[in-house]
Amino acid sequence: MLSTDLRPSREGNFVGALAQSVILAWDWRRRAIAFVAGALGALALPPFDFLPAMLAPMLAAVWLIDGSAVVGASGRSTGRSVRSAFAAGWWWGFGYFVAGLWWLGAAFLVEADKFAWALPLGVLALPAGLAFFPALGFAIARLLWSPGAGRIFALAVGLCASEWLRAVVLTGFPWNEIGMALGQNQILAQFASIVGLHGLTILTIAIFAAPATLADERRGRWFFRPILLAFAALGLLAVFGGFRLSAPDAALVAGVKLRIMQPNVAQDADFRPQNKDAIMRRYLALSDRATSPTSTGVADISHLIWPESAFPFLLARDPQALEQIADLLHGGAILITGAARVAERIPGDGRAHYFNSIQVIDSHGALLDRYDKQHLVPFGEYLPFADFFDRFGVTQFIHFPGGFDAGSGPGVLHAPGLPDALPLICYEAVFPQEIGSIFHPDERRASWMLNVTDDAWFGVTPGPHQHFAQARLRAIEQGLPLVRAANTGVSAVVDGLGRVIAALPLGVEGVLDSPLPAPAPPTFYARFGALAPLAIWVVFLFLSVLLKRKLRR
Repeated sequence: MLSTDLRPSREGNFVGALAQSVILAWDWRRRAIAFVAGALGALALPPFDFLPAMLAPMLAAVWLIDGSAVVGASGRSTGRSVRSAFAAGWWWGFGYFVAGLWWLGAAFLVEADKFAWALPLGVLALPAGLAFFPALGFAIARLLWSPGAGRIFALAVGLCASEWLRAVVLTGFPWNEIGMALGQNQILAQFASIVGLHGLTILTIAIFAAPATLADERRGRWFFRPILLAFAALGLLAVFGGFRLSAPDAALVAGVKLRIMQPNVAQDADFRPQNKDAIMRRYLALSDRATSPTSTGVADISHLIWPESAFPFLLARDPQALEQIADLLHGGAILITGAARVAERIPGDGRAHYFNSIQVIDSHGALLDRYDKQHLVPFGEYLPFADFFDRFGVTQFIHFPGGFDAGSGPGVLHAPGLPDALPLICYEAVFPQEIGSIFHPDERRASWMLNVTDDAWFGVTPGPHQHFAQARLRAIEQGLPLVRAANTGVSAVVDGLGRVIAALPLGVEGVLDSPLPAPAPPTFYARFGALAPLAIWVVFLFLSVLLKRKLRR
C-alpha cells in the first residue's frame, strides 16, 4: 500500500491530480510515463535549449519514486520499493538517452555496408546500458526518501552520484549530463566557474524537482518554501551570470591572428588515401582564401588551424604534403593540425602503434611539437575486448589496424608565437575532471584550450551542437579561452567567460579569422576542483538523512 504521507491531494489541485496519475500508474503505464518523461528532458539540451523541459523528467522522477513506496507491517519500506525505483529509473534514463543520443546512429550509416547492422547498438543498446546509472540514482534516492521537501534532496543526492559515476566508470561518458540543462545557457552556466558541471547537475535536479511538492497533501506556512527556494536559486544564478558577463571584453594576445579552416569534408568513401591530392588542394585553397578586399590569405595570419584527423594518410611520412604545406606557409605562419601518426616499431613488438594527434608544423614543413590523444572513443578509435570481438569480425570505425593507442598523458602544446595551449581532441573536451587535473593554478598554467574535432560522422544533427556546448562550458569552468576547429562545425573562438567571439555554423565550408582572447583569472573551480560541488552534495545528503530520521521519530 502507498504511504499516506506520499499520496497527493485530488481536490482542486491539478498538480496533485497529475502526481497521483504518475504515482498510481503500474506495469506498462508506469514504464511509458518514465520513458516519455525522460525523453522530454532532452529538449532542455542543445540545439533546442528549452530549459523548462527539464521539469518533466524531474517531476516524474519524484512521483515515480513516490509510487515505488511499499510499506510493510513494521512501517519501513521493503526491498521491493528499491527495486521498483531502480526499474523506474532505468526506463526514465532509457528515454533520456534515446532522445538525447539518437544521432549516434548516423555514424553507423557513413559506411553502411560495414556498420549498418550495428545501428541498433548505438541507438538502443548504448542508451540501455547508460540507463543503469539513473536507475542506480533512483535506488539511492529511494533509500533516503522521506515525505515533503526531504525527498527533493534525496533525489539530487542519488542522481548526482549516479551522474558522477557515469563520468568515470568504464573510461566514462558524461555526455549530456543533467547539469547541461543549465550549462547550455550562457548566463546560468556562469556558476560553473565555482561549482563545475557536477555542481550544475545537483542544482538542476533540486530546482526542477522542487515543484513536485505542490502535489503534497500537507499544508502550512512552509508549504511553498521548496518552490520559493527553487525560484530564488534560479534568480541568483541569473544575477551571478549577468554580473560576470558584464565584464569588459577580454584583452587580446598581441601579435596573434588565427585562421580556422572548416572544410566540411564528409567521412565517406571519398575520404581515402587515393584521393589525397584532391583533399589537399581543397584544404590549401580554402586556407588561402581572401576574406576581405584587402586580405592576402594566409599571409595575413600568424597561425592556421585545421581540424581533427584532417588527412586520410600519415602526414609526417608524406614529403609531398609537407612541401605543399610549407609553400602555403611561406609567409611565416604556423600550422596546427589534427593528423594521425605512427610510432617507430619497438623491437619485439609485432604491430605498429598509431596515435590520433595534434601536430605543429612551421613554414619549412618541420614538425615542432605534438600531442597524442589520451582519452580514446571505445569502438570508434579502439576496440575494447578486442580478442572477443575479433571472433565475430567486429572492428572499430577508424581504418588503422588495431585502432589507435592512447597517448602517454596530458600536457601542454607549444607553438611559436602562441602561449601554451591545453590540447583536446574530439570528446576529450567533455571531461571536466580530467581538464581540471592537468594544471595547478599556482604552477605553469595553459593560457587557452585548443579543441580539434571531426563531427562529420554525425551529420547535421543535435550531436555537434551538444559537443560545442560542452566544450564551451569547459571555458567557463576554467576561465580559459577556447579555440575550436571542427571539420563540419561548429568552429568557434570563445573567451574565458564562454562568450563567442566568432563562429562558423554547422554544415558549411569556410574559414574563420579571429584574434586570441587572453585568459581570465583562474576560477574558483580551476583552483579547487570538486570541492564546491562535493560540499553541496554532502549538505544535501545530510539534510536527506536528517529529515528521514526526523520522520521516524
